[in-house]
Amino acid sequence: MKSVLIVDDHPVIRGAVKIVLKLEGYKRIHEASSGNEVLPMIREHKPELVILDLNIPSLDGLDVLARIQALDVRCRVVVFTSQEPMFYQDRCMRAGAAAYVAKTNDLQHLHKAVHAVMGGYTYFSRLPNSSVSMSTLQRSEKQMIDNLSDRELTIFLQLARGMSNKAIAEVMHLSHKTVSTYKTRLTEKLNVESSVHLRDLARRNHLI
Repeated sequence: MKSVLIVDDHPVIRGAVKIVLKLEGYKRIHEASSGNEVLPMIREHKPELVILDLNIPSLDGLDVLARIQALDVRCRVVVFTSQEPMFYQDRCMRAGAAAYVAKTNDLQHLHKAVHAVMGGYTYFSRLPNSSVSMSTLQRSEKQMIDNLSDRELTIFLQLARGMSNKAIAEVMHLSHKTVSTYKTRLTEKLNVESSVHLRDLARRNHLI
């Protein structure tokens, strides 16, 4: 019997995803609300499919995706998230995701993605051509953001949302000093002077 794991910290979203999965014939539907629950549940339930949000507590979705791939288990991952595809879709593809669906789309896109993935295909959006649709400033900023590691990108967004170094350290199980080092590195890599400018950069690029 087909088994699937939904990873999202919003019960309403999980409920909507369950409706889509039941239409696809899934009977064994498991749920997780935080990143640190995912690997134990995959080991226990051996799902064929994981529907993964990126913005989840305890362990970031990109970290979860990397760890799923490292497990070498036979499950395919559909990323279903509100994170901006322009900055996240390629990262998820490189990390082994089989599909990327933005939550701004209607659920029919998720239905199509699940159907495609379980049929052995991938499902990714064709992103706008940057040279046509983006200004010079946006292209320059996108290049800087694209050059961040997954962990740097995660910490960048947490800082942009106003989280303190201490709070980030607790959530990511890092030392306060390590987070401080990341913050310094980010201001250099993104060519900004303060956390306020980090937030402005994130907003301009629709990351928060």
